[in-house]
Amino acid sequence: MEVIENHPEVFQDFVRLNEEWISRYFQLEEVDRELARNPQMVIDDGGYIFSLEEDGEVLGVCALFFEESGVYELARMAVSPIHQGNGYAHILMRAAIRKLEALGAKRVYLVSNTKLKAAISLYKKYGFHTIFEGRHPVYSRANIVMERLMHNQALH
Repeated sequence: MEVIENHPEVFQDFVRLNEEWISRYFQLEEVDRELARNPQMVIDDGGYIFSLEEDGEVLGVCALFFEESGVYELARMAVSPIHQGNGYAHILMRAAIRKLEALGAKRVYLVSNTKLKAAISLYKKYGFHTIFEGRHPVYSRANIVMERLMHNQALH
C-alpha cells in the first residue's frame, strides 16, 4: 500500500470517489462538475492530488489546493465505501501533512459540514480547529471551516 502523488492515471478515480462521497451526503454542485471536467487544474494551480493505492486499486484520495504562498486547502478526501473504517483517511492525512511540512506551508484549512462527525473528529485529531461556522460562500453543503497552523505542530 502506498500514497502516490499527482498520478494522472488515477484522476478519474479521484473524481469518482469524490462524486460518490458527495452524492451520499449532499448534492453535486457546479464547482464539483468543474473539477470533474479538469482535475489536472489542481496541479496546474500549484496543488497536489494524493491517491492511496494497493495492487492497482485506488482505496482513497485527497488533495491540497494551492491558495496562496504558504497556504493550502485540504480538500476532497474520500475513501472508497468498501474500504472505510480501515484507517485509510489517517494515511492520507499524514501524507498531506508531510507534504505541507516539506513545502514549508504556514497553514492549511479545510471546509466541511458539522454533520460529518467522523470527519470532524479526524480533523481535530490532526490539529485542526474551527475558525468559522455558518454558510459558506462557495459550497452550499459546507458550514464549518477549520485550520491547522503548521509551525510547532508535530505529526500525530
